[in-house]
Formats: sequence, C-alpha cells, structure tokens
Amino acid sequence: MTSSEWGRVDDDGTVYVKTANGERSVGSYPAGTPQEALQFFTERFDALSFEVQLLEQRVNAEKLTPEEAAESIKTVRAQVTDANAVGDLASLGARLDALAPVLATQREARRAERAAKAEESKAAKEQIVAEAEKIATGTDWRNGANRLRDLLEAWKALPRIDRPSDDALWKRFSGARTAYTKARKQHFAEQDEKREGARVVKERLAKEAEALATSTEWGPTAGRYRDLMRDWKAAGPAPKDVDDALWKRFRGAQDQFFGARDAENAALDAEFAANADVKDALIVEIEALLPVQDLEATKKAFRDLADKWEAAGKVPRDRMRDLEGRMRAVENALRSAEDDAWKRSDPEKSARANDMVTKLEDAIAKVESDLEKARAAGNEKKVKELEDNLESRRSFLDMARRASEDFSG
Repeated sequence: MTSSEWGRVDDDGTVYVKTANGERSVGSYPAGTPQEALQFFTERFDALSFEVQLLEQRVNAEKLTPEEAAESIKTVRAQVTDANAVGDLASLGARLDALAPVLATQREARRAERAAKAEESKAAKEQIVAEAEKIATGTDWRNGANRLRDLLEAWKALPRIDRPSDDALWKRFSGARTAYTKARKQHFAEQDEKREGARVVKERLAKEAEALATSTEWGPTAGRYRDLMRDWKAAGPAPKDVDDALWKRFRGAQDQFFGARDAENAALDAEFAANADVKDALIVEIEALLPVQDLEATKKAFRDLADKWEAAGKVPRDRMRDLEGRMRAVENALRSAEDDAWKRSDPEKSARANDMVTKLEDAIAKVESDLEKARAAGNEKKVKELEDNLESRRSFLDMARRASEDFSG
C-alpha cells in the first residue's frame, strides 16, 4: 500500500482521500503504479486549488458582481465537495467560506453606491424638471424648444430611481414640455395670422405708392409718402419672401417719385442761381440802412429795396435760409425803431409826464414858500426838513422833465 498525508492507494489500486469524516474513495489508476495513481489524483487537487485561487482573486478585485461571485462560489464548492482528488479539500472549503464576508461587504458597498447614485439621479431629475417648468412659463420660442430636447436626452441618460418618485417627476417634466409646445404653437399661429394681416396691408400700401410714383404735386405727395411709410412700419412684418418683394415695390415707387422731384428741384436751383446773385447785392444795400438815423427816410429806402428783392424772384433752396434770415434781421431792426419812436411820442404817456412836471413844480413852489417862512421865524428844525424835502422834489422834477422830453420827441 502506498500513502501520503492526504490519501493512499490500496493494494487493489483504489485511491482514497482523507477527510474529517474519514476516508473516501476517489477512483483508481490501473494504467500506472500506485505512486503514479496518487500523483494523478494529487494533481487534480492542485487544479481545484488553482481554480479556488483564481476565484479569490476575481472576488477580491471585484471583477464579478456579488451575485455572480456567489454563483461561482457555489459551483466551485460543489466541485470541491465531491472532488475525486487527493489533498486538503477542507482547506479549499474554508477558503471558499472566507469569501462570504467579502461578498457581504461588497453587497453593502454596492447598496450604498446605488443609494448615492439614486439620490444624485433624483437631484438631477428634479433640476431638469425645474428648468423645464421655468422654460414652459417663458416666451423663448426659439431656444426653449432646443433646450427642452437637450433636457430630454439628459433625462434618458440618468438611471431610474424609485418608481413613485420617478413617475411623479416624469409627469411634471412631460407636463412642462406639453405646456410649452402648446403655447409655442399658439404663438406661431398668432404670428402667422399677424403676418397675413400685414401682407394685406402692405399690398395696399405698395399699390398706392406705385400710383403716386408719377405725381408732380411734390409737396402733398411727399407728405402722403411719409404717411405711407408710417403705416408700413406700423403694419409689422409679413412672411419674409412676400415682405421683401412688397418692400421692393414700395421703395421703388418712392425712389421714382423723389428722384423726379429732386431732378426738377435741381433744375430750378440752377435757374434760381442768378436770382441769388441779385439778392446778394441787394442785401448788402439793405443792411447798410442800419443803424437807423432818420426813421422815415430809412423806411422809404427799405420799401424801394424790398420791392426789388421781391422782383428778383426765388433762390436755390440752400441759399433761402441765409438770405431770408438777413432780410428778417433788417425788418426786425426797423420794427424795433418804429416801436421806440411810438413809445416816445405816445400822447397819453406824454400827457402824464407833463402833468407830473406841473404838479412837481407847484409842490416845489409851495415848499419854497414854506421854507422862507421857516427861515424868517428862525425855526432851524423846520428849515432842515423843508430843505431835504425840496432837494428830493427837485431831483424828481429833473427825472420828470427828461421823461417828458422823451415822449415829446
């Protein structure tokens, strides 16, 4: 009989393994010697030991999920328990048992990780919902739709959370998207309606502008074009292709009218240039009448020159303001001179001034009489009062006489 620490070979060639429960037959190896038979079954044990070692490494490195690892342990354990091999099978079982607390720790860690990810996912979904609801209450019709699509993709990328919370958040998110889409459609429907209304208005305005394009009533027609432009701006945008075509018609009619008006004005300006030369010479003579010395003579000379001014005719538009302004300045100076002359010769004011002189002269005569009496009486105090009074009244009399002279011319 051939034996080792963990097994033996009987004389009939049967191989036994030693276990805690006694010996157990694992087979025979009739093709070889007892030593070869024992070696054969010992190598089987080594193969099992290596498989257990690989499983330990994969479990400790978390190459398997706890569930996958538990299933692998169960499979290997069955192989070890019924193994036809010679070796310390109990130690292999113990090594497999030692993996149980490792799996428990991993399961707990994974539960904590899943809980943390669920909280992160819930927070992210709540944030998505809040942003979607904010977009739904806004009016950013262009960017809002794009942003909601991005939020939907972000939602899909997040893991599910507990069903009640996930369903409730999804209901809010979906409701916000629906509300926004409905409002957006309504907005663009209203815009389409407004654009159609604008098209009708602008077609009418373009037709009227084209009808006025050949008008030669420059002032009234230019005013009407201003009104049409105001109405055009107030109408708002029509559909873009239609709007561009209508604007081309409207602007073309405007350009035709104002081009014709500008051409005629340019011809008139050339015709009126000679008139401006005449008025340039006349205004020099007219301005030379100032300052006014003899009002009546100046007025007569001004009337003669003004008749020549009117006879000279119109001047180019770019000269009108300058020439007319200089003419108005002379007219204003003459009018001011006439007003001053009238004020000085106003009969009512002259009469009041003369009356004031007479009254002051009478009052001074009385004060002089009283002063002589006070001096004769030796009343120095009274003399002083009357002298002061007399000086004041004589000062007023001088002022009144000068005013009277002004009003009398």
